[in-house]
Amino acid sequence: MGIKWRHWALPAAPLALALLATGCTSTPDAGAEPTRTPTTSGASSKSVARVCAKPAPGPAKAPAGAVKVDPAVTGDLAAKTKSSPPNTTFWLRPGKHKLDPDRFAQIIPKKGNRYVGAPGAVLDGRKTNQYAFGGTARDVSIRHLTVQRFVAPPDEGVVNHDSADGWLIEHSKIQNNSGAGLMAGARQRVRANCLRDNGQYGMNAYKAGGRISGLVVEGNEIVGNNTGDWERRRKGCGCTGGIKFWAVNGADVRGNWVHDNRGTGLWADTNNNDFRIEDNVLEANDGAALIYETSYNAVIRKNTVRRNNWVEGRKNARGDNFPFATIYLSESGGEPRVRARTDKIEIYRNVLENNWSGITLWENADRFCNSPANTSSGDCTLLVKDTDRCARPKIATAPLYADCRWKTQRVDIHDNRFVLDKSVVKCTDKCDRMAVLANYGTYPDWSPYKGERVAEAITRKQHNRWHDNDYLGPWRFVAHEPSRVLDSGEWQGTPYEQDKGSTFGPRAGG
Repeated sequence: MGIKWRHWALPAAPLALALLATGCTSTPDAGAEPTRTPTTSGASSKSVARVCAKPAPGPAKAPAGAVKVDPAVTGDLAAKTKSSPPNTTFWLRPGKHKLDPDRFAQIIPKKGNRYVGAPGAVLDGRKTNQYAFGGTARDVSIRHLTVQRFVAPPDEGVVNHDSADGWLIEHSKIQNNSGAGLMAGARQRVRANCLRDNGQYGMNAYKAGGRISGLVVEGNEIVGNNTGDWERRRKGCGCTGGIKFWAVNGADVRGNWVHDNRGTGLWADTNNNDFRIEDNVLEANDGAALIYETSYNAVIRKNTVRRNNWVEGRKNARGDNFPFATIYLSESGGEPRVRARTDKIEIYRNVLENNWSGITLWENADRFCNSPANTSSGDCTLLVKDTDRCARPKIATAPLYADCRWKTQRVDIHDNRFVLDKSVVKCTDKCDRMAVLANYGTYPDWSPYKGERVAEAITRKQHNRWHDNDYLGPWRFVAHEPSRVLDSGEWQGTPYEQDKGSTFGPRAGG
């Protein structure tokens, strides 16, 4: 898709709920890999979506008027879809349903088609077919169906391959596929599904040539995705996660259990806007629980976030003092000129327990429209329609000086509980950070953002505030740039004046 993730480290110049927790080794030079062991925690009584273990069964009898699909007949579902009119209901009998043995054989639904699986109905790609459901028909629904062992190429999806609009995917298991388990279109609803052990993403919310609006992701279990370890295979690609969102305008992500994914749990990347991320349990993901990158306007509230980032945080902290975070906002903030249900990013009433560090607000001084350091290649902010305008000499003057860069601004972090016991995380250093910072601008030579301008702005001038939070444990704070590490008194004092009204409790451990 041409969109690359820039690693969190500073750029080289110039281009240069039964809980599943992840246990980690304790010392920087330890070689053992993390292991997954069942544990319990008293952090929250929040219930989780256990849909992988306890899926809701489909109807044992065909709905009235439904076309019955026979698993003994290879290609039966695709053939009957082709010969039936729009708005047809298909009932898949129990058993393993197969497509024709051609990699491009798939079901092409018609508008309003409904696919319902009986208990035990499985659509199996047999590691042969690339896609299960494709085409551009709107308002298709898929319920109570297991879709597995399809081999979509990287960045492509198995269900709703062509990102058609208005689809409903509900009470289904989408598992053990290559690529993404499913793609997304506008007004798509993804409810009470098990998105498990897919090669790249559980869902890739991306629509070629357009934006996605009105996306609902509710009550799903999203676990074990990125089995292909794509960040290692394409270093710095930014192409993995439990779910990845691209250019989504309006999303409600609520009540999901996002756990044990290799890499990031939820990742919104490049011109997303108007997200509500609430009432989720995000835990034991190898990387950050949540990344919100080059995006706008969000409410992140009432989530339980625990034991995330133990693998990537520890690995990246070796020899690097960047505050690798569990909730990471990169060039993202509130923007009143971009229409949304809020005009800021508000992070409140969350519980963060025993993660590798807390919340980092970051802005790369060298990343802006038309800069070679902009890893979202070809994209500009939502405030500039003509990207070519972001060039010298005009970029150095208003309004382009402000509008040509994504800014981490108007972030309000309040009424959260941050708990850290280093003996649980098994760390001695660099896992205890809250941060607001930027790098020293150096690149390209025509950049108007060189020097400490951006670091000064994000730290003191862009209305980023922590206040009225509760801290338990040995927390430290980073401001302006990575080497400026503060205790709570310095963080609250002049010139930063952060965390007014917050409490700092005794050490939880470590």
